[in-house]
Amino acid sequence: MNRIEKKFRQLKRNKQKAFIAFITAGYPNLKTTEKLVKAFAHSGVDLIELGVPFSDPMADGPIIQAASEYALKHKVNLYDILKLVKQLRKNNLKLPLALMSYYNPIFCFGEERFIKQAVSCGVDGVIIPDLPVEEGRSFMRLANKYHLDTICFISPTTSFKRIKFISSVAKGFIYYVSLTGVTGIRERLAADLIKNLKLIKRVTHKPVCVGFGVSREQQVRQIYRVADGVVVGSAIVKKIKENLSRKDLVARVAGFVSYLKNV
Repeated sequence: MNRIEKKFRQLKRNKQKAFIAFITAGYPNLKTTEKLVKAFAHSGVDLIELGVPFSDPMADGPIIQAASEYALKHKVNLYDILKLVKQLRKNNLKLPLALMSYYNPIFCFGEERFIKQAVSCGVDGVIIPDLPVEEGRSFMRLANKYHLDTICFISPTTSFKRIKFISSVAKGFIYYVSLTGVTGIRERLAADLIKNLKLIKRVTHKPVCVGFGVSREQQVRQIYRVADGVVVGSAIVKKIKENLSRKDLVARVAGFVSYLKNV
């Protein structure tokens, strides 16, 4: 049982919901990313997703795309991010950490080499938006061997048969994509959210967390009522962008995250 499973068991015992924060690793630099992770842990965030910058982030909207592009221009790469995770663990960070990476950086790194190094550095899970479960079976077998959770997506267009299959192989938690399209701030949640979550819950006991488009306190509150957790990304990255010139960037972003978590 790794940190992700332990965290969700703890939350269930305490009748609490998970707040998962996404940030692009290396935006605006790796030192700030390290400080943000520590500040988020102090603010009560339950799990952090570190986005691995990639040149063609097909699932991401303009806010995260721009952050990824910025980090790439400053030469941030997968190896640097693994070193950062290792340093965070040396500093006694207990929080579950997952990497969200497109498949290309992992393929170039080497699947088994990546999995072994990720686990040895202290990564608990991996989310790969452009690797369908049917094509990722060899990766998932290796990840299971080394106890790295492969977190899988289910979307509003996923068939019931495929929901059952994904639920049977997913580890850690199931990431429900609340809308069709890319990440980004939305005014309101999808009308079919509750219906689709109930359908997923019929076939799995694994935690189901909702992401994509979540940016406002009322949206977080709505999701807390029907899911096991919420993922907020673009709104946090936008808050980083808004405070790039400020010395108290970390405090301001952590305060925003704390506010959303505790609605």
